[in-house]
Amino acid sequence: MEFKDYYQVLGVAKNASAEDIKKAYRKLARKYHPDVSKEPHAAQHMSEVNEANAVLSDPERRAAYDNLGAQAAQAAHGGRDFRPPPNWDAGFEFSDDGTAGDAGDFSDFFEQLFGRAARAQHAQRGHRTHGGDGRHAEPGSDHHAKIELDLRDAYHGAERTIHLRGAHLDAHGHLVPDERSLQVKIPKGVREGQLIRLVGQGSPGTGGAPAGNLFLEVHFTPGGPWRAEGRDVYQPLPLAPWEAALGASVEVLTPTGPVEVSVPAHSRPGRKLRLKGRGIPSTPPGDLYLELDIAQPPADSDSARAAYAALAKAFPHFNPRQNHRAEGA
Repeated sequence: MEFKDYYQVLGVAKNASAEDIKKAYRKLARKYHPDVSKEPHAAQHMSEVNEANAVLSDPERRAAYDNLGAQAAQAAHGGRDFRPPPNWDAGFEFSDDGTAGDAGDFSDFFEQLFGRAARAQHAQRGHRTHGGDGRHAEPGSDHHAKIELDLRDAYHGAERTIHLRGAHLDAHGHLVPDERSLQVKIPKGVREGQLIRLVGQGSPGTGGAPAGNLFLEVHFTPGGPWRAEGRDVYQPLPLAPWEAALGASVEVLTPTGPVEVSVPAHSRPGRKLRLKGRGIPSTPPGDLYLELDIAQPPADSDSARAAYAALAKAFPHFNPRQNHRAEGA
């Protein structure tokens, strides 16, 4: 996927003010609006301009987009397609204020970065009412953010300090970063993608109406020893060749602590051992699956090389490629 340079689309500098972005957008909208434009591919250009404006005119989205700049430059320099890292926007706070518009005609790039946020329906917060003093009263907009947690927090519950980043415009229309920290109770049994609601932590209301809420979307930190699918948890279990061939009792460090596991003889890579009820707690709880793999000892000494040579002599007819012959052979 190609990284889209929204600043280049609008023809503005990366430090452009909100007024600069607004002027550039209006100029290009007059040029490419399909109702009046005679430019070739005007509709496509207009869609690109609308997409760029939807991101750069929103301080929070713009701040998150700018955070991707260095990673995108590295990908382009290496000649690679750009792929946003997992949970690239974790810790960025967005408000459901309706500024995203209809993202139906926007690119896959926009959809991957902001699509779900763009479809948020802030109307669910309630309708306008009149305050006691006759002013319009409107609940504050909801905010949402992704947070990364250690999967073990789902087993035990926890209280964590989370740090959220946002942005606002100063008096001159320039982007100013915001940060805030919150103490959050993580409920036991929380799942990937689940929303934790913090009442009153969104935007303030007007006319005496309540503040909006903050919704934290839970994601487990990638790259660790565990991954979750629903309430089931998966964990690799490396085995020595003799443990897989002969069977063994091995100690495995699970999210709830060490467990003694019986590995059946003749186990092959890819086999899964199910530990019932040791997944994420619930009613009923999920399961923990140990995914078997074979770890090959290094032949880094005379004795190790001799052992491999003896193994080869012990299995003179063994051919690991017998099921992978080329077609027609």
